[in-house]
Amino acid sequence: MLNFVGTRDSSQNCDFKNAVLSPNANFGGLWTLKKIPQIDFSTYQNLDYKNLCEKIFQALDLNLNSKILDSVLNAYESFDDKTNPAPLNFIQKNLAIQELYHGKTRAFKDMALAPFGKLFSLLAKEKKEKYLILTATSGDTGPATLESFKNLENIEVVCLYPKGGTSDVQALQMTTQDAPNLHVFGIEGNFDDAQGILKSLIQDLDFKNALQEKNFLLSAANSVNFGRIAFQIIYHIWGYLCYIKTSKVPFGTPIKTIIPSGNFGNALGAFFAKKMGLPLEKIIIASNPNNILSDFINTGIYDISHRNLKRTYSPAMDILKSSNIERILFALFGDQETKKFMHSLETKQSYSLNQTQLKTLQEYFEATYCEDEKCLEIIKNFYDKNLLIDPHTANAIFAHQQLNPQESIICSTAEWSKFAPIVIKAVTKKQSSDKEAIEKILKDQNLNLSPHIEQLFAKPIYHQEVLKISEVKDKILQCLNSTPNTRK
Repeated sequence: MLNFVGTRDSSQNCDFKNAVLSPNANFGGLWTLKKIPQIDFSTYQNLDYKNLCEKIFQALDLNLNSKILDSVLNAYESFDDKTNPAPLNFIQKNLAIQELYHGKTRAFKDMALAPFGKLFSLLAKEKKEKYLILTATSGDTGPATLESFKNLENIEVVCLYPKGGTSDVQALQMTTQDAPNLHVFGIEGNFDDAQGILKSLIQDLDFKNALQEKNFLLSAANSVNFGRIAFQIIYHIWGYLCYIKTSKVPFGTPIKTIIPSGNFGNALGAFFAKKMGLPLEKIIIASNPNNILSDFINTGIYDISHRNLKRTYSPAMDILKSSNIERILFALFGDQETKKFMHSLETKQSYSLNQTQLKTLQEYFEATYCEDEKCLEIIKNFYDKNLLIDPHTANAIFAHQQLNPQESIICSTAEWSKFAPIVIKAVTKKQSSDKEAIEKILKDQNLNLSPHIEQLFAKPIYHQEVLKISEVKDKILQCLNSTPNTRK
């Protein structure tokens, strides 16, 4: 069923399988839903997570073979609790934290990427095609992508991360991967640079032709791929249903969800759930000092012309060019307005909504941002109460404090162990290595460390090469020339 359209050209259509395998659409746009179904979620209250996903995929007319979907959803069996991969933890009467970090890489990206890798592999096998998967990461997408795609047949993965722009644990999760189909490179630059080269390569006909000569097609695992977004819709619905069940408020009670956001994929999943009929009153976007998203939602002006990306204590949110805003613009204003906005962003580094459009945007979103020192203060306050949070979650808690919503769910996007030095800096004001910080926290809080993190420090590092942006294209093609099962 051709129920996906290009964000900048809605006359272009494809089905879900092709949107997954080939995520780029006309004029540099993205594939997105042509029509958003309306769902009575009150009938879904007793479904388990797997059945909920099956119901949503069916409502979206994704037309996946039931055996393929069943196999894909088995990825959640690797989570801490396979029956509840995204549990809620109430920290006060009307406030719950949804813990989205119980997969192998201890970040919310596992919620979508764990099943996505298997889905992509099965669809590629159906078509008997080989793919090069590109991914750019600010810290969490890379580890989750590599974990999901490792050792899969007919698939090579190239992961780009900003050297020095991730936590040590995040870097180790990438550089210690030893599967022969994985290629990891640091780049001289920031996440926007990494994402920029990825987007340019997806549109580069010479690059695609060079890949085809090697019998490879090109795809991406970032949230530019709607296959990611499809799975991200589910946990927002799950979170709402768990909230009303646990708090015993009636179904239909409006709840606000608070999301620390950078590339906007997580928030887009909540947006689609709300559009489908989930009683989310508002989606609150929590930004860090790179507050492009909060400025946009509060003013309608998206302007990066005068900004330089700042390195913050919440590095997974250190983004200025937020890809999935484009899908929001399409859903609210259509393809022609979206094309105009994106052209302006590319040529002038800015665009502006009119007042009517801004009012429409604000029907769905609120936003604020948190300075780094306040982020540390919140981490310490929770630490003193024996509650561990990572800095991205601290940004969301600040948003809750500032905007003071009633019934609320905070999306906690990473386990504390991925950012232990920042936690210790908040508590002691001292610098420490990841290993030292983790050991102190475990002792202070009387905890055990996830084996997925603990084993990282004993693994050898396989990927140490750092590239200039200008070197990336040639290096990727060189990787594909190497002998199978040989590390370069």
